[in-house]
Amino acid sequence: MKILVTGTKGQVSQCLQARATDHDDVDLVAIGRPALDLLKPNTIDQTIRFHRPDIVVSAAAYTAVDRAEDEPEIAFAVNGAGAGAVAAAAKAIGAPVIHLSTDHVFSGKAGRPYREDDVPDPINVYGASKLAGERAVAAANKRHVILRTAWVYSPFGRNFYTTILKLSETQNEIAVVCDQLGNPTSAFALADFILQVSRQLLGKEDASHYGVFHAAGSEAMSWADFAERIMEESRARTGPFAAIRLVTTTERPTKAKRPPDARLVGKRGFAYCAL
Repeated sequence: MKILVTGTKGQVSQCLQARATDHDDVDLVAIGRPALDLLKPNTIDQTIRFHRPDIVVSAAAYTAVDRAEDEPEIAFAVNGAGAGAVAAAAKAIGAPVIHLSTDHVFSGKAGRPYREDDVPDPINVYGASKLAGERAVAAANKRHVILRTAWVYSPFGRNFYTTILKLSETQNEIAVVCDQLGNPTSAFALADFILQVSRQLLGKEDASHYGVFHAAGSEAMSWADFAERIMEESRARTGPFAAIRLVTTTERPTKAKRPPDARLVGKRGFAYCAL
């Protein structure tokens, strides 16, 4: 099974590359800029036609949530039109596309976990651009699996997990928001899930295999809860440790609004997986 992943440096891409080495039947190639640039559709089509994978995993994205408020055109070009171009290129060679989306397509105001059939209502540019991507992918390739995930973490790059560990090296106390809820999701667990789904999609045309699914850690918590988990794990491994001080969103405002309660539930969820 040959899988092409868009992007090379993202958390999910790096975890997919690591996990693929454990599977003799998986030939995974990850390609990013400049060879495959979501702002240059011709590079997308050329690259996918050249490699002719069995499955395309659309993992590359514009993920700077706050900066997107100042760069909406770029966010929509990458997350919307770029994602659609990837799906169209996959269709052109007869391949399904697995596209990664986000809990930010919801406002977080429902007061309960969101299901796949809930109507999206994003409250920031990033979420709106990812919703545009979902719609572009669905329109471009009927053989699509859109995976909404949340709070992805791994040892790679800059994410909440690595940030808390880094801060704990120099601070005795870290202020973390306690009134936003979500599902921490291991990028390794997500990579394993994507490989599982990829196998299930090979040669499948029936519509029941495709659509929108929520793929996030099954245990919901606040950012402060998550930070405390990270610190407990670090201390158990004799790593750095800092106390977590609870603050509210009002006390720590950001340029982009965050969904206060974007918990996800779904048909294909998987459990929280500690690193």
